[in-house]
Amino acid sequence: MTRPQELSAPSAAYAALDARSFRASALTRGPRDPGHQHAGPPIALVCRAVEQAAHEHGLTHVARLTANLLRPVPIGDVVVEVMTDYVGRNAGHFSAHLLAGGKEVARFTALVQRESAAKLPADLPGHPLPMAPRTPEESPVVTFPFAGAQLCYADLVETRAAQGMFWKGPCAIWFRQRHPLVEGETPSPYQRVPVAADSGNGISGVLDYRRHSFVNSDLTINLLRRPVGEWICLDARTALGPDGGGLAESALYDVQGFIGRATQSLAVRLRSG
Repeated sequence: MTRPQELSAPSAAYAALDARSFRASALTRGPRDPGHQHAGPPIALVCRAVEQAAHEHGLTHVARLTANLLRPVPIGDVVVEVMTDYVGRNAGHFSAHLLAGGKEVARFTALVQRESAAKLPADLPGHPLPMAPRTPEESPVVTFPFAGAQLCYADLVETRAAQGMFWKGPCAIWFRQRHPLVEGETPSPYQRVPVAADSGNGISGVLDYRRHSFVNSDLTINLLRRPVGEWICLDARTALGPDGGGLAESALYDVQGFIGRATQSLAVRLRSG
């Protein structure tokens, strides 16, 4: 397996080895372990494969993507397997596995719909849908607290604060990828969403990360329409229960407004030492 230190100065999060196999670069490194990926990029990699499988059936809108994170994803070679479970007239159901070192590290389900123009009444309640608190241009540049020590996820994305601040409770942060997901490709708008959305629990953390961990074991993204542009905003908040559980919820926006929601189930633990 490729060692993290061998993956210096990458141009993308992943290099394709073949149609199903990819080599992760140091841009995928997460904040918890230098040998493990942040979950956003590998979830986006699976989203890419689901999109490709769905397009064969004329299905183009990823309405839901659920990732069950079974094990940490090591920085190295990964394999993506996608299965078509059922395709109907208007929607298809897909499942997927992410493998690393011969082990399944994540399992996925997805709902992909056929896009069709539907004219809505002008006076529809709750519409027009809300916008993010501020545009990317109005939002100051901010940097993840774990950035700088070594090449990592914080170098993969540019972040700007539309409201609030990292790890100080509810906040809204814009994300834009500085590098492609897969070398030589422009990521689709759908692939950009999970790269950002898996950070909801991190940006809205309410506990001191030096004393507590609040890792998510899953991520579910629901989208009401196709995202537009390079920027994705997470308006995120974390709620904690008394028995080691928690929930991070993010309202998702692009530059044209509200596009959906993401949720993460959290396991809250006191760090040893």
